[in-house]
Amino acid sequence: MTTQTLPPPLQKPPPGEAPPGEAPPQETSPRAAPTEDLRELARRHGLTVSGARPSLPAYARQIWSRRDFITAFATARLTAQYSQARLGQVWQVMTPLLNAAVYYLIFGVLMDAEDGVADYVPFLITGIFVWTFTSNTILAGTRAISGNLGLVRALHFPRASLPISLSLQQLQQLLLSLAALVMILLALGEFPTWSWLLAVPALLCQALFNTGVALVLARLAARTPDISQLMPFVLRTWMYASGAMWSIQNLAASGRFPDGVVLALQCNPAAVYIDLMRFALIESYTSAQLPPHVWALAAGWALLAFGGGLIWFWKAEETYGRG
Repeated sequence: MTTQTLPPPLQKPPPGEAPPGEAPPQETSPRAAPTEDLRELARRHGLTVSGARPSLPAYARQIWSRRDFITAFATARLTAQYSQARLGQVWQVMTPLLNAAVYYLIFGVLMDAEDGVADYVPFLITGIFVWTFTSNTILAGTRAISGNLGLVRALHFPRASLPISLSLQQLQQLLLSLAALVMILLALGEFPTWSWLLAVPALLCQALFNTGVALVLARLAARTPDISQLMPFVLRTWMYASGAMWSIQNLAASGRFPDGVVLALQCNPAAVYIDLMRFALIESYTSAQLPPHVWALAAGWALLAFGGGLIWFWKAEETYGRG
């Protein structure tokens, strides 16, 4: 009798393993499915990034389209600036006048800075009025973003509108102050001449320069608010180096400083605009007291500051009001 050997029972392979002689099964997982690029998906449906920075030409067009807002905002700020004071808008004229009186006492009387300066009182008052325009514009620029965070976070508009409108506010304030300056000059014997018309391009260049610096500081102070606390000390030092109370020409004639230092003081943008306004309004201030190529310097500083400041501010457009 023959015995028959039975084959071993079939065993099921472990999960994930293939039977002998067969290829292992391919895993199917949702992770293996190709993912669609989200940027392409957003582009296909016409979606854009909220608050994204536009191109520089588009940004400039946006600013120009909001010129009515810039003007209205500047005018409203100017009207409200002294609304709580009893004398109101009179302080727009009184502040630079009181500063001029204090500086005349210190520099004109105590330090004898008027020695060798013809018509020192018109010389001093003009310098203080012009410097106040630059100083106030730069200080306003440091608070352009940090002082208007509610507006920045609530509305969509080119953020450069804020420092530009604050610069316009200071220009409006200067124009009101110039009416008082003209009256003072008339009382001191300075009568209008054709040279007074040169004050217009000089103020235009200065306004562009001030706006450019305000744009730079608006971006810096938006990220580092401590800059607004430091700026008064920087501006005070800059004022003393700009010849608002004393004559750079007399310093050059004294021979106490190297020619390079004197040239740097003369090419200082604040000193350039002060000199141009003195040349325009004061008869005894002649072209011999101006630095060489003064109009090229004035236009160059204005274009460099405004163009560079606008580009610098635009590069951080999407960061303002966040964090």
